[in-house]
Amino acid sequence: MKGRVIKSTGSWYLVKVEELVISARLKGKFKQEDLKLTNPIAVGDWVELEKEEGQETAVIQDILPRENYVIRKSTRKQHFSHIIASNLDQAILVITMKKPRTSLGFIDRFLVSTESFGIPAILVVNKMDQLEGEDETSWLQDIHEIYEPLGYPVLEVSALKDQDLKSKFLPYIQGKSSLISGHSGVGKSTLLNALIPEAKQDTKEISGYSAKGVHTTTFAEMFFLPEGGDLIDTPGIKEFGILDVEEFELSHYFPEMRQFLGECKYNNCTHVNEPGCVVVQKLEEGYIHPYRYQSYLNILHEEDSHR
Repeated sequence: MKGRVIKSTGSWYLVKVEELVISARLKGKFKQEDLKLTNPIAVGDWVELEKEEGQETAVIQDILPRENYVIRKSTRKQHFSHIIASNLDQAILVITMKKPRTSLGFIDRFLVSTESFGIPAILVVNKMDQLEGEDETSWLQDIHEIYEPLGYPVLEVSALKDQDLKSKFLPYIQGKSSLISGHSGVGKSTLLNALIPEAKQDTKEISGYSAKGVHTTTFAEMFFLPEGGDLIDTPGIKEFGILDVEEFELSHYFPEMRQFLGECKYNNCTHVNEPGCVVVQKLEEGYIHPYRYQSYLNILHEEDSHR
């Protein structure tokens, strides 16, 4: 049988086979694509499985090749990675202005990961009802000015209060497999419940002491839209460490730099201080946002420190 993994609990998986949902376990260990993974199977994976004799459960025999995935460095195991979800049409990053505040560096690291597999991304600014003060207005303006020209749609929502939330979202998510990601506390589960009430995901108030999010989603899980398509809810991410990227490749994952690649004097230009660098020239001319270039440098130097 062939099915798609819709929930992972670490040792057991729920697999959707046509209209059936079957509980399945792994057969042995899987080594994949020379990756050291904390999770050999991810939500979104297509797998081959066989029913266990005399049981309602099944055994996963094989993992079919992935079209794409969003992956990050493991926070617990050095040199290991964790696949957040696979076989996606798009990724939705939920961000907030405060409690918790999402940094531009976190956004850019996430977008580098999605760009590396050609996965379109959408930024959803949640908790718009809490917007106040010049600092927060300026942050929101930066989000629009930096990311919309690069082709990343920016949606403003209040998951708890928007009456027309579903009509606002449907044109973006209907008929697609979408990952929902972001820090703990940004309202991913609240957003999911508003779009798919049957999901009934747990939600919690932000910690008053730390103003940080509280983990409510323990395992990644896929939920289905009545209108077609699915949403994959995932545990909150504190940090997003991207996998090792060659220094000359990193600029390929910044759309504003990608358009100028090949025009530099040197083929292996890192766009830092080489003579005849067109990317640095375009930065000075205002075609590349300084915040984005700083994120590029931060990631580049972070990768250098791991070599």
